[in-house]
Amino acid sequence: MSTIFKLGFLGLALGIPTLAANGQTKKISVKKGDRIIFLGDSITQAGADPKGYVSLVGQAFEKNKKDLGVVVIGAGISGNKVPDLENRLDRDVLAQKPTKVVIYIGINDVWHGKDDPSRGTLPERFEAGLAGLVDRIRKSGAEVILATPSVIGEKFDGSNKLDPKLDQYSDITRKIAKEKNTGLCDLRKAFLSQLKNSNPGNKEAGILTSDTVHLNQAGNEFVAEVILKSLGQ
Repeated sequence: MSTIFKLGFLGLALGIPTLAANGQTKKISVKKGDRIIFLGDSITQAGADPKGYVSLVGQAFEKNKKDLGVVVIGAGISGNKVPDLENRLDRDVLAQKPTKVVIYIGINDVWHGKDDPSRGTLPERFEAGLAGLVDRIRKSGAEVILATPSVIGEKFDGSNKLDPKLDQYSDITRKIAKEKNTGLCDLRKAFLSQLKNSNPGNKEAGILTSDTVHLNQAGNEFVAEVILKSLGQ
């Protein structure tokens, strides 16, 4: 069993401090019978693997809050951006009758446009699309937790090539969370804080990611912990 669930704090596993809060806009609490769907890209698709962050969140509820009967479902597809989530929201999310939806998106919206902006998602399109997703999910009766995009490169000093754009898209996510009073899981802020402590060599990858973007095991455990806090755990 992962140390995150044996001890409750990933920082004890890595020997580094954990964050006390997520900057959440709306306080979210998990209720009996909740169906939580994680909507996103390849990070979330891999998160549904046995040791991925989605599965770890589900295991935490099974171990610590079994009486609630919480169901956790992964709905990630590799390469997805905000427009892709719009296209498949009804089929992959709303049809499953969620009570809470965690949207973890933005990496590909930035990353795919690094050489050709038309291959990514322009800021105004990202904002409009993310806001529309919130509205559609809310209309179904489910609560929304927005997660800021985490990292494209693990250097903590702002020297990753796409840091400025990733910060811009994170600000857009925070803005929508505030305006629409959704939950906010500020993974961008959490990663930067954690990497200042756990990446003294200022490496580009290998701390919480395997390749500057996709989570390694420590990264999956860290994301699971931060998300659990955003769910009031």
